[in-house]
Amino acid sequence: MSTKVVSCTKTADGVSVELESVDTGKRETITADVVLVSVGRRPYTEGLGLENTGIQLDGRGFIPNDHKLKTNVPHIRAIGDVTTGPMLAHKAEEEGVAAVEDINTSYCEIDHEIIPSVIYTHPEVAFVGKNEQTLKKENVKYKVGTFSFAANSRAKAVDDSDGLVKVIIDANTEKLLGVHIICSCAGELIAEATLAMTYSGSAEDIARSCHAHPTFSEALKEACLAAYSLPINS
Repeated sequence: MSTKVVSCTKTADGVSVELESVDTGKRETITADVVLVSVGRRPYTEGLGLENTGIQLDGRGFIPNDHKLKTNVPHIRAIGDVTTGPMLAHKAEEEGVAAVEDINTSYCEIDHEIIPSVIYTHPEVAFVGKNEQTLKKENVKYKVGTFSFAANSRAKAVDDSDGLVKVIIDANTEKLLGVHIICSCAGELIAEATLAMTYSGSAEDIARSCHAHPTFSEALKEACLAAYSLPINS
């Protein structure tokens, strides 16, 4: 973190990477077998013939749409990677369903604030909702509850206890505002948090539901307990 890559040089043994600290300017060189370069994503809107439809693009090449996924040409909808928001397959799928429902019923509902994201590393990182930085900017009063997988029986039993669950709730209503999970199965655990947030659930709602023991999912329950009351096992 807080480090930039100055150069990468291929060597006989792999790759030599020169790094520089953003804070101090100090440089160091490390060696690696492989370097993965991630340069982000851009909308795939070129070559679609959009110039023949009258659809307008924004400055970054995305297709703007409204809450019903309509473009500036009302009978054309835009979903998925051609429009704004996270470029995730499940986000595109939900938008497709919402667009078809609106075409058939004039009713469309999709909350882009409650779309889970997963980083498929080991351990995995998964999150849904907002983080503390965003809530501070919005002047929202919140409380935080955390629980470490080092205190989770299932994680200890299978020797996979790296990570934690962090729950952020509204300080007054205890409504779930954001859930962040780091563990080997974070991508699976985030589904429960997403379901709860979809129906405006609170930390107490999750904490009062029975979770099987021993399971990784107990960590989410414990983090919710820590946020609104007292955790049982930490």
